[in-house]
This record gives sequence, structure tokens and C-alpha cells, in this order.
Amino acid sequence: MKGEILIVDDDNAHLSMLKTILRGWGYQTTEVTDGSDAISQVRNKAFDGILMDVRMTNIGGIEALTEIKTINPSIPIIIMTAYSSVDTAVQAMKLGAYDYLTKPLNFDELQLTLERSLAHMELSRENQSLKQLLSSNDALSSIIGSSRPMDELKKMIQAVAPSEATVLILGESGTGKELVAKAVHGCSNRNDKHLVSVNCAALTETLLESELFGHEKGAFTGADKRRDGRFMQANKGTIFLDEVGEIPLAMQAKLLRAIQEREIQRVGSDTALHADVRIIAATNKDLSENVKMGQFREDLYYRLNVVTLDVPALRERSGDIPMLAKFFLVKLAEKNRKSIVDFAPSTMDCLTRYDWPGNVRELENAIERAVVLCNGNYITERDLPSSVTSSLVDCDIHHSQLQEMAGLPLEEIEKEAIIQTLQKTAGNKSEAAKFLNITRTTLNNKIKRYNIPTQ
Repeated sequence: MKGEILIVDDDNAHLSMLKTILRGWGYQTTEVTDGSDAISQVRNKAFDGILMDVRMTNIGGIEALTEIKTINPSIPIIIMTAYSSVDTAVQAMKLGAYDYLTKPLNFDELQLTLERSLAHMELSRENQSLKQLLSSNDALSSIIGSSRPMDELKKMIQAVAPSEATVLILGESGTGKELVAKAVHGCSNRNDKHLVSVNCAALTETLLESELFGHEKGAFTGADKRRDGRFMQANKGTIFLDEVGEIPLAMQAKLLRAIQEREIQRVGSDTALHADVRIIAATNKDLSENVKMGQFREDLYYRLNVVTLDVPALRERSGDIPMLAKFFLVKLAEKNRKSIVDFAPSTMDCLTRYDWPGNVRELENAIERAVVLCNGNYITERDLPSSVTSSLVDCDIHHSQLQEMAGLPLEEIEKEAIIQTLQKTAGNKSEAAKFLNITRTTLNNKIKRYNIPTQ
């Protein structure tokens, strides 16, 4: 069923015809013959749209429209009239009518108008839901997505958060690891205390020690007063160590002691201070591989890796892209004071087909650029970054080439692959051999065999 439409018309023959036509199109209908009955129906039931005549015996369409809009401002109302009056049309639109049709009705126009009105209604509901999500205080509200990987991640967060276990968040850059850390803290028993974040990759070893543990006055040049570090700032709360894989080895030993003993020492002090903190760490590196290479302490790795949360790359949950894109559109259109309604269908298709190597962060940046550049009500492909659109063109070209090669002899396909690879490497045979995963000798033999010209 497409939706339920309330039909309001005092011409019984016309009413019956509209009922038959709309039901044939897949709509459910309710029929009344007067504006007063329409108002009563709207008070008692939620309709997806209203198709209403202007001229009726008791209460006419304009009066009913005004009253209905006070009951349900978002419902789309399409006005019908046999009297093609511009004044009436303007009045109806000013009062909130979605559109205005004249009798005798053009049924193609009626069908299109109904479909557009219901799509508009659905978009309004969706935008309202996204706005509520933006203003929500729910700890999991920022984790957007309903795909299986995201549902599993949310369940893991809810299971892990109430414990005191150390959590290691793994994922590529831009996947939203910090949002996951905030969700874990927000769902924990420490959510009324501070969540203190430290970007371990942004600080040198000396500065990182001072940042984490604090320092005494005079501990080093510029230390003109004693300062608490992030561990003490997070006391009774949570500390989030972002990019923990970037911590230098010497500093890793001091961090290990802080995690094991829940004790820290300010730089320049011999006094141990107790820090009651929950530890969440995140990295885009393979720490187990770094342990094998001697770049990360094994004992620290096992201390951090009590519970692991894997944040999927955006390409692994492409079904979430429309929801994420619309969420960012609502947020960024409001930020930039733009009245953009939605994405053009071809634009959304473009977004869902792109690989997003920069993950959710890249998607948000692309949407913000599109919002800023968009001059209409719908974001089109020309508003997107060239990195998104050009890659899809290359993909389409490659797909077209594969289709053209289908049915050719394998020797012809191999010859064409060698020619294109040599073009790609500007004639460099060593590089071409690497691309083709063959030896240079084998490549030379095939060049001679196929009589391929080389520079």
C-alpha cells in the first residue's frame, strides 16, 4: 500500500471515480462529502495526504484547509476546483496547500502530484527524525547506521560499557572511533564524570608524558607552575587514548605502569598519585603486527586489548550511506543556513557507489562541500568533489571495456592488457611487469610474441 488518502468532494460521482482510480494506483482511501467531516476524520486518524474540493455545501475546502493545518501542519493537502481562479489558488497555497489542480482533472498530473506529496511527507518525517537525532542526548545516537556490522557494534557497546574493562577500538582513519569511545563512556556508570581525550600522535614523547601525567613547577623549561595531567583530570571518569599505536616505546613502559597500578607520577615528582580512570584506547594500526616487529610492547598490548571493538569501514556498510548522507545534509544545511530539501536520485546513487577510502569523515566533508556549493533545493552530482565523480567514471569505463572484451580470444585480451599497462607505466617494462605480476623476461617474450611496439 502506497499510503492512505482522504478524498473530500460533495460530487458523489466524482468522489466514486477518484476512489476507484486511487485504489487502482495502490492507495487506501477514505471518502467524505464535506469539509466538516474532513476535519473530524483528521482529528481521529493520521492520513498520508488529502485530496479536497474547494466548493462544498457546508464547510468549503479553504475553511477546512485552515482548520486541518492547525490539527496536523505537516499533512499535504491537494486542492481541486472546477473554478480556475488564480486568487483561490494563491489563497490555498498561502494557507499551506501542497498543490492546486483544476477540474476536469488530468489523471497523469494527479498521479504525479500525489506521489510527490507523499514523498514530501516522508521526507519531512525523515528530516524531523534526523533533527531529533541531532539534539538527542542518547549516548548511542551519534552511532548512525542500521546495517548488520553497525547493529553488532552497538550491541557490543551496550554489553561492554557498564563494565570497568579496558576497551581497544580498532578501525581505519575516519570511521568514527572517537564517537564509539564517547558512546562507551556515555553508556557506562561513569557517564556523569569527565571523558578526557588525548591524541597521542599529536605530541612529542616529552610533551606526551607531561600531557598524560602532569608536571611539577620547574620540572623543565617553561614549567612555571604545577599542572595536573589528563589522567588526574579524568579521575573517576574515562580517559580516551586516541592513536595509541603512535606512543614511543620508552613512554609505553610508563603508560603500562599507569594502567596496571592506576598510579601516575607527575614529571619532576617522586610521589605516586592514584588515578581512578576507565581506559579506552583507539588505533588504526595492527598492534599485533607492531608487537611482532618490536614497535609496541607485548605486555601493554594485552593490557589494552581486554575487549576489542571493531569499527567497520564505510565500504563494508554501504547500505548506511543514504542515512549518513541525509543526517549530514540536515546538520550542515542548518549550519550553513541553506534550505536544501534532499539529494537528486542520481547523486545518491553516486554516493553509494563510491568506495570512500576516507570513510565517514570523507563523506561528511563531501556533503559539506556540496551544501556550500548547491544553488537549488536538491544536491546534484556537480556539487560533489571530483574525487567522488571521476572515480565512478573510471569504474564505468573499466566496466565498459570488460564488456567489450567479453567473447574475445584470451590472447587478444592478454595483448590488450599488456598494451594498456605499458601506457600506464609510460613504457617502463619493470613497472609494467610488477603490475601484471610476471617477470620482466616473461613480459619481453610476450611483447615479441604479440609484436607490441615499445619506445
